[in-house]
This record gives sequence, structure tokens and C-alpha cells, in this order.
Amino acid sequence: MVFEILTRDPGSEARRGRLVTAHGTIETPVFMPVGTQGTVKSLTPDELEALGVEMILGNTYHLHMRPGVERIARLGGLHAFMHWPRSILTDSGGFQVFSLARINKVEEEGVVFQSHLDGSRHLLSPETAVQIQMQLGSDIAMVFDECNSYPVSYAYASESMQRTVRWAERSKTAHNLPEQAQFGIIQGSIFLDLRKSCLGQLEAIDFDGYALGSLSVGESKEEMLAVLETMTPLMPASRPRYLMGVGTPEDLVEGVRLGVDMFDCVMPTRNARNGMLFTSWGNIQIKNSCYADDNGPIETGCACYTCQRFSRAYLRHLFIARELLAYRLNTLHNLHYYLTLMATMRQAIEEHRFETWRKAFYAERASGSGAL
Repeated sequence: MVFEILTRDPGSEARRGRLVTAHGTIETPVFMPVGTQGTVKSLTPDELEALGVEMILGNTYHLHMRPGVERIARLGGLHAFMHWPRSILTDSGGFQVFSLARINKVEEEGVVFQSHLDGSRHLLSPETAVQIQMQLGSDIAMVFDECNSYPVSYAYASESMQRTVRWAERSKTAHNLPEQAQFGIIQGSIFLDLRKSCLGQLEAIDFDGYALGSLSVGESKEEMLAVLETMTPLMPASRPRYLMGVGTPEDLVEGVRLGVDMFDCVMPTRNARNGMLFTSWGNIQIKNSCYADDNGPIETGCACYTCQRFSRAYLRHLFIARELLAYRLNTLHNLHYYLTLMATMRQAIEEHRFETWRKAFYAERASGSGAL
């Protein structure tokens, strides 16, 4: 993996970069659609490429539970299995173990848990998480970490953070796939001294990139921004900075302002399946009756396939009727919106006018023209 900073915005911490893996070039700051189980729900790989997606996220926990990493490895690795020619980042499964599975016990060795599918018992350790990701053959692998819920006590957050550091050391030792980059994950909840301590210890281990985990898990926006404003400038400037699982369009804008390079979130795809569509001036709930006779597109001027061909009235009909096409068309639009937002920010950074663009972004959101 090669990462370089091409330019910085003079009025903020925003930075324009380029990340190169064995499977292609990623222009940063970048948004990665979530393909948890080897698919971005409702879309084909060709459609993702046509949208301009350069990297997607896959998940160790889900792929390990089904269909099984050994099967994927026998079939040529995750890229070949899902017929995706571009880059893949895999999460270690830590978040899913703590949020989805029924946990039996957190111990130094790892986490013993019951599968959410059939109740079978498993141990996920730093070594097994790394081994699974190497077998999957992703371009970027995350270390196994302990995710904190919110709220959490200072004492437990401290204990958990130190365990995450020890697990990171073991993850680094177990990793021996040179073409696969490995990122460390900074933990410590909303406690800034713990976050700083975690970062310092992870830097001593030396990873190819660094991520902020356990944010947007219930804390206020103010608390999340306080962590970002403190930690992002401290993260190594020469390595990619990744904000995990975040978030709204406003979250992306603020993350870029503070120097974040990489984002992922289920929001554009999950919200599409729930009938929420993103526009430059706000969000549309397509099921609302006001769209029943609306012959206009989701957003005038949007170049996505959905807006170029279909009306709000038709999209509402599909959604109310629970037609599968509704989920596909809504997802195409929402991902186009997110990817266009990132491309617009990259251009603003290149032209050294990010702060001017950011003010215009919020002014348009505040206008709320047509958002229902």
C-alpha cells in the first residue's frame, strides 16, 4: 500500500490524497460503501464500478459465520468470490462480536461468543481475526479491538483500551501478508487522555494506517466532534486516517474538515431500503403521501440513474408496494449522492476553497427546500 498527500486546504485540516493498493487507486478523502457479507445490498459489482466506487468494506465476523472463510479461500479469495476487481477493506469483526453476537466472555485470549445464526460457540482472538482476513485476501485489514458501547465508565474504558493495545500487538505479530496493509484502531470512548494514550502505544507498534473506533455509538455530536478535533491532528500525518462507521453527510464534511481520509457507513444503503433519500438540501421520506402525484425526480440536476429516469411518484409506488426495484433505485441514488459529496469535497480541497464550500453546504442544508 502506498499513500501520499497531494495537497492541503489552507483554511482547515482537510487534505487531498491518494491511496494505492494491489487492486487500484483510491482518491481520498473517500467513502467506502459497506458490503458486509460480500455484497453491497441490492447492487451488482458492475453498478458499483459505474457509480465510481473505488473501495468497499467487508466484514470478518459475517463472512466467517457464513459461508465460511475456508470456502471463500478455496474459491479464490473475497475479490474473486464476489467478482469485485477493486480494493477491499475488511473490519476485524470486533464491532459485530460486541454488538450482534451473544457474548459469553471477554478474556485476554479473545472473545467467546455465540453465533447470531445458530447459537454455536466460537472464539475470536486477534490471531484468528488476522488469519481470517489474510485468507479473505483484502487489501486493508483491521486489527482485532474491543469496542465500547456508550455510556461506559472511565475505569472500564481504560481497561478495555489497554486490552485493545495488547490485542493490536498480537495482531501485528500474527500478520504476515506483505501485500495486505494493516491498520490499528484507537479506542478510549469519549475520554481524551485514554484516546491519546492508545494512539501513542499504537504508533510504537507501527501500523500502515490508523482508525478511530467506537464513535457514533450513542454519544452526542458534541462529544464525537471533541474526540475528532483532539485526535485527528495527532494521528500520523503520513498515514491514512480512518473514521469507522460514520456517518451522516454532515459527519463526513466535519471529518474531512478535521483531516480524516477514509469513511464507511451503512447509512446510505440502509436508509435507502427504509425509504429515506439524501439530497443536497435535506432528506426525503419517499413514503410520504405528498409524493403520490409528484412527477419530478428525487433531486433536480442529480445525474444518477434513478433521478434521470424515474419520478418521486413512481419511487413512492414501488416502496409502498414493497417492490424489490425500490431498494435498488433508492440505493443507486443514495450512493451516488455520497460519492458525489466526496468528489465535490476533493475538488474544493484541490482548489483551496474548502471552507467556502463548507459554508455553502450548510447554507443549502439550512434552506431545506422541499425536504419532507
